[in-house]
Amino acid sequence: MTAAIGEIIRNGNVFDVKNWSMTMPTADEFFQAVDALFNTLSEREIDYVLVGGIALLSYVEGRNTQDIDLILGRTALDALPEITVRDENKNFIRGAFERLQVDILLTQNDLFRLVLEQFSTERQFGERTICCATVEGLFLLKCYALPSLYRQGDFGRASIYENDLLLLLLKYSIDIDNLFAILSKHLLATDLAEVETIMGEIQGRIRRFKLQQQNLEKDS
Repeated sequence: MTAAIGEIIRNGNVFDVKNWSMTMPTADEFFQAVDALFNTLSEREIDYVLVGGIALLSYVEGRNTQDIDLILGRTALDALPEITVRDENKNFIRGAFERLQVDILLTQNDLFRLVLEQFSTERQFGERTICCATVEGLFLLKCYALPSLYRQGDFGRASIYENDLLLLLLKYSIDIDNLFAILSKHLLATDLAEVETIMGEIQGRIRRFKLQQQNLEKDS
């Protein structure tokens, strides 16, 4: 079972050196804010899906994160006045709910809506069941984001996303061809080709890891 979301966010903040000079909320404050957010989503019957680093942690280890990423409809967000919008563009909103950073992927983007509708499942975080993206949903979102990150020169975040894809492929059997067929409807041909090149490099690393594992087993 994955740790409670409040614990994940608190750990992400505590282990980030940039936060060491700041006064951070207590553990109880993180837990209370997370409970309040997901209780509100449930009570108002708002369709959402959890994505991003927290969703990834329900499938693989080794990822710190400090925010909550959700896919929501714009009208659903209107039903959540408690979320303060700090920045907004066509597909994304960065906001805050109490002391939590909440990043929202809007369903007016066709791929985000597809993940909400077809690539979501229930996952356990602590004692709470959350609507969460599937492995395939996370794969689609990570691949979709990579070309934009490279255009922005955000190579640090791009490397994190590539490692996320590596970890998912190491642990799960994923029909990459089928997911790339879906991505082809949402990415420019040049962007899709770039992602395919990146995926080839990731698969090369996986083959190398497996070869090393085989060599270790022979020596043992």
